[in-house]
Amino acid sequence: MSSREITTMEIGESSTSDRTWGLCTSSETDQLIQKVIAEFIGTFFLIFAGCGSVAVNKIYGSVSFPGICMVWGLIVMVMVYSVGHISGAHFNPAVTLTFAIYRHFPLKQVPLYVIAQMLGSILASATLCAVFPVDKKSFFGTVPVGSNIQALFIEIIISFLLMFVISGVSTDTRAIGELAGIAVGMTITLNVFVAGPVSGASMNPARSIGPALQVHIYKGLWVYLVGPPVGTILGGLAYNLIRFTDKPLREITKSGSFLRSIPR
Repeated sequence: MSSREITTMEIGESSTSDRTWGLCTSSETDQLIQKVIAEFIGTFFLIFAGCGSVAVNKIYGSVSFPGICMVWGLIVMVMVYSVGHISGAHFNPAVTLTFAIYRHFPLKQVPLYVIAQMLGSILASATLCAVFPVDKKSFFGTVPVGSNIQALFIEIIISFLLMFVISGVSTDTRAIGELAGIAVGMTITLNVFVAGPVSGASMNPARSIGPALQVHIYKGLWVYLVGPPVGTILGGLAYNLIRFTDKPLREITKSGSFLRSIPR
């Protein structure tokens, strides 16, 4: 997610059958543990800072909505540059799943990444509840403001945009990988500006589940379990379609399995 070097490393791991499906060596196990820890730490601070800005604004009123938008974008950018070279800086089960579907990430590592992301979110939410006087009025999770269907479509659209940008800056060798953190962080900021007042701009199942479990508010939670993965999968698909600029659409889609046509 942070640069094409990261993606190249992950693709190289997934393209070797004995590593993907066989037993891991001690060195590979150590590297995987480092990746999982990086995802846990990155997700923890993502939720602590992003959701913390929401909680502080609701309790003390000292952040403002534009401030919240900037905090989300900045913390994503900071963590991408901090641990992106270690884990790829997913911090999002929907992003991890999409990378695996399009063969940019080893499928066998998906459960460990998702567990690390969920634990990071839950622990960060618990920390916020311990530090601040959080109640149901100062809930820092995501709840649809309007109808669930409206929030669902918003989440699909903004998650589509997020994954489209991530795919462009992290999986395409023609992109400037060093700018990945800035591009992804600014995308998060824009999405929160647009969708925050409507759906909370989750784009991330872990971002919604952690706070919900701590404060026990589950209204519309299914929206954030369905919308982001659907959006990211479609966003990844869209970028993979336009990636082959030297091939006609007919040639790309005539294959029995589209996934086989995606470069590894």
